[in-house]
Amino acid sequence: MQVAGISVQESSHTALQDISFELPEGRRLAIAGETGAGKSTLLQVIAGLVQPTAGTVTFDGRRVHGPHDVLIPGHPGVAYLSQHSELPHSLRVEQVLRYASQRPAAEAEALYELCRIGHLLARRTDQLSGGERQRVALARLLLGAPRLLLLDEPFSNLDRAHKQQLKAVLEDIGAELDLTCILVSHDPTDTLAWAEELLVLQAGRLVQQGAPRQVYQQPANEYTAGLFGDYNLLTGALATALAQQAGLKPRRKPLLVRPEALQLHPEGPGLAGTVRAVRFMGSYSEVDVTLKGGHLTVKTAAPTLTPGEAVTVAASAAWYLG
Repeated sequence: MQVAGISVQESSHTALQDISFELPEGRRLAIAGETGAGKSTLLQVIAGLVQPTAGTVTFDGRRVHGPHDVLIPGHPGVAYLSQHSELPHSLRVEQVLRYASQRPAAEAEALYELCRIGHLLARRTDQLSGGERQRVALARLLLGAPRLLLLDEPFSNLDRAHKQQLKAVLEDIGAELDLTCILVSHDPTDTLAWAEELLVLQAGRLVQQGAPRQVYQQPANEYTAGLFGDYNLLTGALATALAQQAGLKPRRKPLLVRPEALQLHPEGPGLAGTVRAVRFMGSYSEVDVTLKGGHLTVKTAAPTLTPGEAVTVAASAAWYLG
């Protein structure tokens, strides 16, 4: 799939500006950005549901046309799952799926098991929970044998159990059906572990593209850093000292250090500091440390730290912004 120079001008603002990227067949791409950054608009342009002001989308060698160019919006081989998927009211799940199926019966049955909905076939659609509705809606799309699956905030409004179940389904269908997938989500836990490639949008512009680990550890700007987790942003002598610990040469730019890239020790090599506050977060604690020249937040599994305790701080990784 190729996206070339896509722009969308809405009545009061520019929703997307000159977005270009390529996605090889069978890859998993996640689009990240704050609310209003243009994530869903871009996904709908790719689906053929929104008309771009400029640019083209090409899938499987054919141009994807917008709703101004075709009688029925959409593109062959492309399936779009929104966060508010509608199912026909009061029909049995089995009926809804049978009407949509373009697969042999045995393939359809295997797909129901893959989507964890085999036990739901006899229920009416108005008897399903939100998570069950999403999995049924997903199965209905997959029965059409798409080659590109677009997922627009699919985990929205799901409780933790149903969210984890849908994540497992998406992992399985990617492996079993060899689909090309694009996921939009505002939650970094939805994207970092799932995606092979990340696309970051800010105010309708593409600001960074890369592998999840690269984008997380080496964000292009402070906006991108904040999308994917907590961070310390440092300048001056404290930044210089931590950069040297992390093996970086001093530069006159802000230094970004993730809290988990800092280690606390009761004594030994490192920068001397004092524990100011400790917040228990379950599997780890957030520790605020005061040092000469500034403050740091550290994520650590150390169980016995208390405010006022003397510690040393060392950095294993850091990144200059700008």
